[in-house]
Amino acid sequence: MPILRKILAAAAPLALLAVSACTQPFEAKVSRFQALPVPEGQTFTIEATDPRNQGGLEFAQYAGLVSQRLAAYGYRPAEGGKPELVVRFDYGVDKGTPKVVSRPAPGPAFGPWGYGGFGPYGRRWGYGSAFYYGWDPFFYDPWYRDIDTYTIYTSHADMTIERVADGKRLFEGKAKARSLDDSLPRLVPNLVEAMFTNFPGNSGEEVKITVAPPDKKK
Repeated sequence: MPILRKILAAAAPLALLAVSACTQPFEAKVSRFQALPVPEGQTFTIEATDPRNQGGLEFAQYAGLVSQRLAAYGYRPAEGGKPELVVRFDYGVDKGTPKVVSRPAPGPAFGPWGYGGFGPYGRRWGYGSAFYYGWDPFFYDPWYRDIDTYTIYTSHADMTIERVADGKRLFEGKAKARSLDDSLPRLVPNLVEAMFTNFPGNSGEEVKITVAPPDKKK
């Protein structure tokens, strides 16, 4: 029995992390500053903030998501001619920061509560979502003997909107999140969704946005 418990204790974290990456909501912290006029079909074009991304296929895919969201709010993609607004978009993810994770060693503390329960000292163990923002869900506890290390990545999406006629800045927004995943094709669409939730938002307000996981039935 002790051997079986040790196998389960080692396998459970990996299983939970694999499942959580697909089923847990995405949480981002979004800050926006805006002086946008009421949408009246103003035309726009989207450019990469980083010139190295301009013209790239990856940037084009993310720009398409931004374009769709702006169109849903009443703006129009410029089709020839000079646009009224220039939207600049940037994105990225860092190289990650190692985090120490403690998990319960086999023994009486594992007991009737099972994995992820409360131990005899009121502590709770378990592993967080693949997407999380805010307090670090991983902690170190000297009472536990089994230690693992994981990497936490911080991703971001930045967007500005300027009026072409006079160069006035009308919108500045940033969405950022922490995750166990550094895949931009999965992170950026979620960051865009968070950026446009209740767009354009209250100027100067920083809010926490939760994006629901995709519906597998669709």
